[in-house]
Amino acid sequence: MHLIELGQRLLTIEHVVHVARQHEKVELSAGARHRINAARKIVEETIASGKVAYGISTGFGALKDKLISPQDQHQLQKNFLSSHAVGVGNPLPADASRAMLLICANSHGLGHSGVRLQTVQTMLELLNRGVTPVIPEKGSVGASGDLAPQAHQAQVLTGHGEAIFQGHRMPAMQALQAAGITPLTLEAKEGLTLSNGTSTMTAVGALNIHDAQILAETADVTSAMSLEALMGTVAAMDERIHAAKAHPGQAAVAAHLRQLTRESQIMASHKDCDRIQDAYSLRCIPQVHGASRDAIAYARNVVETEMNSATDNPLIFPDGSIFSGGNFHGQPVALAMDFLGIAVAELANISERRTFRLVDPKLNEGLPGFLIKDSGLNTGYMILQYTAAALVSENKILAHPASVDSIPTCANQEDHVSMGTIGARKAAQIVDNAQHVIAIEALCAAQALDFRLPLQAGNGTQKAHAAVRQKVPHVEQDRPIQPDILAALELVKSGQLLQSTETHA
Repeated sequence: MHLIELGQRLLTIEHVVHVARQHEKVELSAGARHRINAARKIVEETIASGKVAYGISTGFGALKDKLISPQDQHQLQKNFLSSHAVGVGNPLPADASRAMLLICANSHGLGHSGVRLQTVQTMLELLNRGVTPVIPEKGSVGASGDLAPQAHQAQVLTGHGEAIFQGHRMPAMQALQAAGITPLTLEAKEGLTLSNGTSTMTAVGALNIHDAQILAETADVTSAMSLEALMGTVAAMDERIHAAKAHPGQAAVAAHLRQLTRESQIMASHKDCDRIQDAYSLRCIPQVHGASRDAIAYARNVVETEMNSATDNPLIFPDGSIFSGGNFHGQPVALAMDFLGIAVAELANISERRTFRLVDPKLNEGLPGFLIKDSGLNTGYMILQYTAAALVSENKILAHPASVDSIPTCANQEDHVSMGTIGARKAAQIVDNAQHVIAIEALCAAQALDFRLPLQAGNGTQKAHAAVRQKVPHVEQDRPIQPDILAALELVKSGQLLQSTETHA
């Protein structure tokens, strides 16, 4: 475990995963501390001078014309969080809550927010000591930032709301005391700053992208298993075909499939058969998986840019300027999350089609119907395909873009919003569904490869088959299958199935 220093280098999705899921420690760089202090000095000078500056000496949103006296600032911050912490629904997953803290602190470390150094350091104390804010997942429209979820996060810094500490959900004050963290009393601008911005959608989005990248490569593995089990050909993966189209993701997938199936006895056994070409779900794996990879790469670039940006309002600059703008608007992330959801849904769509071919005795090249001996007495993997079909159909509904919707808020002052957090949450559901679909393909393809023995699959495919068999035995007759799905799902989500092949593309 190593220390991640904010403000010293660009925050990456890998950093977010290390902190959010592996509890790596975080600190502020010297440069970040200097920038935070410099911006805070400008805020304090603005208040002392009596200047009018939105969010510093005024109310918020449609109440921007209401002047606030310096002596009312503490009450204003408290009122702001109390009135904005109105999220509903289940809590965000703990890793998303931790990712929010990290991304929010990193944004403030750029020195444009005007919060106190003590405030950002307290956010990092929550991360380093394992206090996780309980944040309802619903209630953000994605501009003026993720107001409701981030207000719930900010409340925990002040000892209000709820948090999880050492596995137990409790009042925030109790969690802070147990962790040895002093609660904050927020000063001018801090309530607005901590609630404004895009940290929620960006946090959920970062974790989505990490999981989607693993899933995309794992889908190559399960597709190679299916390709071999269905007596497909690797000819469609020839490098010259993919150079002729020149999409980078497509070429990478084709190369991956060539690696996985290298030295396959199964493919060699029917090299000179009279089948001219395979069905699209086999022949077009590089084109479909590759397009999804390119979409994931686009989403990654957007989200990493957002997590290294100042996204609140107003922004403070070193020359003393204070500008009210719209960096809290989540449109870039909203579009990226909608695209990501569509891309991952397509990985599941084509996987289900391969699973269908594996279980259908009319399409599976001589394998037993539903991949079971004594079918009729046994149902085998028939209903696994039903589950995959249900999940891909659900994904088609979830893939409807959130970003095409908008609804006015705040007395029409905020008359176009991004719905980016809804898009990020939908994408997370799509990723979860797709992980299950790929796990189902892994089970079916492994079962099918058993029936091709003694012929061995390719070098990588054979290792993937062995990884499945280490967790799930061959199905000789009907038995409870749901535990097998969960075992395969863990192989997919953790990246173990991909790692077992010793291939990466």
